[in-house]
Amino acid sequence: MALAGIYGPDNFGHPLHGRPESRPRAPLSALERGRALPMPSLEWTPEVERATAHLYERVKKVITPIEWPFMAPYIKAINEAKRERNAVILAHNYQTPEIFHCVSDIGGDSLQLAIEATKVKADVIVQCGVHFMAETSKILSPDKTVLIPDSRAGCSLASSVTGADVRLLRERFPGVPVVAYVNTSAEVKAEVDICCTSSNAVNVVESLNSDTVILLPDQYLARYVASQTKVKIIAWKGACEVHERFTGDELRSYREADPSISIIAHPECPPDVIAEADFTGSTAHMINWVRNNNPARVVLVTECSMADNMQAELPDMEIVRPCNLCPHMKRITLPKILDSLIYLREEVTVDPMIIDRARRSVERMINLKN
Repeated sequence: MALAGIYGPDNFGHPLHGRPESRPRAPLSALERGRALPMPSLEWTPEVERATAHLYERVKKVITPIEWPFMAPYIKAINEAKRERNAVILAHNYQTPEIFHCVSDIGGDSLQLAIEATKVKADVIVQCGVHFMAETSKILSPDKTVLIPDSRAGCSLASSVTGADVRLLRERFPGVPVVAYVNTSAEVKAEVDICCTSSNAVNVVESLNSDTVILLPDQYLARYVASQTKVKIIAWKGACEVHERFTGDELRSYREADPSISIIAHPECPPDVIAEADFTGSTAHMINWVRNNNPARVVLVTECSMADNMQAELPDMEIVRPCNLCPHMKRITLPKILDSLIYLREEVTVDPMIIDRARRSVERMINLKN
């Protein structure tokens, strides 16, 4: 079914929110200095080489021997600081391989990370992703200390819609349930009925037993969901700045060069990209499709680091990378993760009143039976 309508801030008399603003990284506070751990040595030594050898085995297909001596001291120091802080690191599939495979305790897509955030026993959660993911961890684990290595790691989707926008949509469409993609701020989650991810969006929409549903903020995910259900979808004019740059022409050129390739795409991509794909799904579903189908040559139409992470796991598979990088995910680096653990920075806080309301929409998603 086609979209029933698509709206944005311009319909309510104010301009598009646009991309996350870039601001200077905050200096260390007196509190952060006061609770700091001693800074470890970051030299490449035989001890570091021995301690990290098993980790290099995981990533040697995608990280060169020249790079490893610069990364390994940080990796060793991070893993030791985790134990001292009783911390757990959650890493999204779009994190680079040295983070995803060598320092994270739990990796996955946004739904997997949201679920795991409710289970961790650690005192500290370090979210290696973007800011809305760290907020979601805080919403689900309000008594834990939640850190993000760089609070400037934003998201074009999350910055495209506000809680005020949701309230205006409810005024325009009274009684219509509202679904928010997890790529939204805590204040937006507090205003909606239920959240979704790209892996469960169709199930979430259909679970509401309504002939019309508002799905925000990703217009392309909304278009994809509308093509998979009879429910009428009212969409929002947001887009992922990574996935919206792919084109159908680009994928056709890959297919013309090699008709045997398999193309798998994320549903945040535009419709002409989805039309060229052999499979469309969330990052977790994309990974499972590749594992289950074992294609000889595959094009991954999503953020580039996921291809590196998959290549590390499946070294014999040929992966073609139409490479678009997320500039926000790439703000998370090994030095910043270590900095976050040493100084317990940058801590993510959410207003307790917003937490209580936002948790309902996130937990309703997590508890939904497929």
